[in-house]
Amino acid sequence: MLRQKVTLLHCTSEYPTPPEHVNLKAVDTLAQAFGLPAGYSDHTEGLAVPIAAAARGAVLIEKHFTLDRSAKGPDHQVSLEPDELKQMVAAVRSIERALGSPLKIPQPVELQTREVARKSLVAAAPIAAGELFSVENLACKRPGTGLSPMEYWRFLGTASSQNYAIDDLLGDRRELP
Repeated sequence: MLRQKVTLLHCTSEYPTPPEHVNLKAVDTLAQAFGLPAGYSDHTEGLAVPIAAAARGAVLIEKHFTLDRSAKGPDHQVSLEPDELKQMVAAVRSIERALGSPLKIPQPVELQTREVARKSLVAAAPIAAGELFSVENLACKRPGTGLSPMEYWRFLGTASSQNYAIDDLLGDRRELP
């Protein structure tokens, strides 16, 4: 089917195109309106906008290429020279790898740093048994080996069942109100 061979390109025909005239969100509009893959034809100076287009999901990037940016004609001024083209391609490939998936799940490599990176509820000040937990005597600090900071609001205004020194991890789940 011919439709499978078509990719729409969003383009602003201004040489050079200032960033405020680019409207990269139009790439999304084209894809949705026509049900076709959409990309971006760039006339901006530099690498930032085509890399941003890749990050927004443009399936194709067109960027003019020149051996001499000072040559005559409107395209040369906004074209990339060989080393810049290599940089752009490398950056776009890096963006493609970084995009990942729409699922929000921990990466396997994050599991080994989970306890160090996360935080726990701790005593910010000495707390006596029977004393009420408050904004002044609770804090969230690393490591994440104790109760989750997500429990913070459940503790506020409730009485402690034990004594805590500064930086002690709050008790186990039995302490939860």
